[in-house]
Amino acid sequence: MVKNIYDRQIQNRNFLSPTGFLFTLNRAPKVSFFSNSANIPDISLGVAEQPSYLTDIPHPGDKMVFGDFTIRFLIDEDLENYMEIQNWMRGLGFPESLQEIYDLQKEESGDRSLGFRQSMNVYSDGTLQVLTSNNVPNFKVKFRDMFPVSLSTLNFDATMSDVEYFTADVTFRYTMYNIVTMSGDPL
Repeated sequence: MVKNIYDRQIQNRNFLSPTGFLFTLNRAPKVSFFSNSANIPDISLGVAEQPSYLTDIPHPGDKMVFGDFTIRFLIDEDLENYMEIQNWMRGLGFPESLQEIYDLQKEESGDRSLGFRQSMNVYSDGTLQVLTSNNVPNFKVKFRDMFPVSLSTLNFDATMSDVEYFTADVTFRYTMYNIVTMSGDPL
């Protein structure tokens, strides 16, 4: 039986808007509230090369590589959200003493019944909700076991003529992400 070609076309003709998103990070809710830029990271699949007489033949590999996740957020006047990330990173790297990692692990960050990785207070799950053109949640990108690896600089400049409020970029690594419907089913 031949299917109608129009049955395989996209039904929703609205385009995805780059301004419609909401990011939540379990361990850093103050950063989540002021986030104003986020991305769905790239993924790549390794390639196995089969040698041959004339040219190597590429075959799909078996190892997925997930790109970094970066968000930009507005910084509050008291640096609360900036320090939320900086203290997390300092606890992970303990640059002054081992006490910093112990302090990090003592902080409350949600449900302690989530398992060893979350109970160590090193990782956090995050969710990027993507909104429709009518600003209604459409689908989610769920990140598992996130931790920050980079936090941008704050450059003060007294010669600026207009006030541009500070933003910071924070880059996260994570185990994996999945794109799911709002009810959690695979998209």
